[in-house]
Amino acid sequence: MRLSAHTVSPADRMQRDRAPGFSILELLVVVAMILTIAAIAMPAYMKAVHRARAVKAIGDLKAIAVEIDLATANGLLPLDLAAIGMDGLRDPWGNAYVYVRLDGRRTRGRARKDKNLVPINSDYDLYSVGRDGITASALTSEPSWDDVVRGNDGGFYGLATDY
Repeated sequence: MRLSAHTVSPADRMQRDRAPGFSILELLVVVAMILTIAAIAMPAYMKAVHRARAVKAIGDLKAIAVEIDLATANGLLPLDLAAIGMDGLRDPWGNAYVYVRLDGRRTRGRARKDKNLVPINSDYDLYSVGRDGITASALTSEPSWDDVVRGNDGGFYGLATDY
């Protein structure tokens, strides 16, 4: 028996009846691969975002310090950030920057301290409380680890953990 040109085999008919596209199994494999890549990349992305915010805060602290230095031309430190017009400035996490004059006995106890509990500045402290919004006077204390600080009387700007 000879097949005519119009006769279609069962295999050809099955392939023609099947709709083009992906099977559910293929889609699930692709989704699983995308989720795996995202799970690997997300911590690295969040770390980069946190570091970028810290760099922005360092830049802000340096700008505030320049304004404080300009204001101290008469030999007196400003009372607060409002005296130099910087009281409305917020850190990248939405918190106000903290400025503490260290020229009196009452303020010495509020000074930021290193691992040996020695004040990190002799003139004034200037810092951001970081992403968690809480801090402690000792930089080695866990609430201070994410703070961005000015230290060594302006010789250091960076994360408290790097001091």
